[in-house]
Amino acid sequence: MREIVTLQIGGAGNAIGDAFWHVISHEHGVDYATGRFGGTSPLQLERINVFFNATASKRLYARTIIIDTEASTIQRLNSSSQLYRPENMVAGSESAGNNFARGYHTDGAEILDQVLDNTRREVESVDSFQGFQLLHSIGGGTGSGLTSLIMEALVEQYPDNLLCNYVTIPSPNMSQVVVEPYNALLSIPALVNNSHLTFCLDNEALFQICNRNLKIQMSGYEHINHIVALTMSGITTCLRFPGQLNAGLRKIYVNMVPFPRLHFLIPGFAPLVTCKQQQFSKGTVSELVQQIFSSNNLLCAIDLRKGKLLTAAGIFRGRMSPREVDQLMTGVRNKNLHNFVDWIPNNIKTAICDIPPRGLKMSATFIGNTTAIQSLFQRLLDGSSIMLRRKAHLHWYTGEGMEEQEFIDAQEELQAIIDDYRGSAVDSDRHGSRSADGDEDDVESGSGQQCRYCADN
Repeated sequence: MREIVTLQIGGAGNAIGDAFWHVISHEHGVDYATGRFGGTSPLQLERINVFFNATASKRLYARTIIIDTEASTIQRLNSSSQLYRPENMVAGSESAGNNFARGYHTDGAEILDQVLDNTRREVESVDSFQGFQLLHSIGGGTGSGLTSLIMEALVEQYPDNLLCNYVTIPSPNMSQVVVEPYNALLSIPALVNNSHLTFCLDNEALFQICNRNLKIQMSGYEHINHIVALTMSGITTCLRFPGQLNAGLRKIYVNMVPFPRLHFLIPGFAPLVTCKQQQFSKGTVSELVQQIFSSNNLLCAIDLRKGKLLTAAGIFRGRMSPREVDQLMTGVRNKNLHNFVDWIPNNIKTAICDIPPRGLKMSATFIGNTTAIQSLFQRLLDGSSIMLRRKAHLHWYTGEGMEEQEFIDAQEELQAIIDDYRGSAVDSDRHGSRSADGDEDDVESGSGQQCRYCADN
């Protein structure tokens, strides 16, 4: 098996993580409350070890480390389910107070060793470890500061394994904390330099999906977390179930990331409809393909038409013809060639799993690496620049041991990644994107036409 260790960090990370375990425990026939297997198909057990560990008493528990600087979230999860191992719950003495510096330098640093010890125990208990899956927000203190600290330690201790991040990006329209732009800005260097795959989730886009697509009156984050969990389930489905065309974490990385720094991906999901709306749906593969390339179904508030797709992937679930899926996906590319870069040949990939998600006959998950994401980064840069120019609330960070230069360095890093994506949109003969590792060529299909970057190195 190709096992994955999950780390859910902070309030948002634990809420998304709990929704994720709800979804995949149902898919594998595991009772969420007791951890007992009650499924009906041998396929549910075939690859269950990817995310679950079995105990001597034939119970299953989630291979996840639950981390927060305050204990309230962890206590709630501990009381709600026996799916979580009590030894894997790590809590600090007090909240990080929405302050990156406290999560990175003080409160978070106090529990780092405990986190790494628990992680090491889980890694050593598996046969064929594949990588880490980190769930967190970069708007809060724990999700930004402590996660950055943990990522640096994981890269140092496990340099050959993948780090996959599901990151909730703060939005000015949904902001609840005034220093969110600072926390997000300071998280960027760790995400750029340490993560291999970063799936960007935007609260604004998720709220729009609930209001526009589902017509749900929002009272909390339950619906949003469920949408994210469904998308994560789709991305990991080929790891958990056999299918006609499989895509593991490593394969997604190789096909989706042309250069190590350009690893920020936009996920999407279809169908995003209510049970009533589903009655009027055609239920065809063509409809799914049309929906996943629509900005209305993306979990990040960007417009695909305002940039170019470097790479794209569709992960389909349900009984369908691979030939039909390939033709439809290739047809989208051929009809919209101006929306795809021309220096990566065969930059659209598909994977099919025969087992549909619960309650649906078929679904599709979209993963896109698009230059339009620079608008998201520009939003983060503009928000932090306005505050930094006036040195607003800066004393909360300098009082915890940080220096103003760290903010300036983070801004330069953020501007560099914006420039990288902007540069990657130009034609192959003018392409000059930066890369963290000059000797790497990570695109599986890139053996044909080469960009100037590859030719020079």
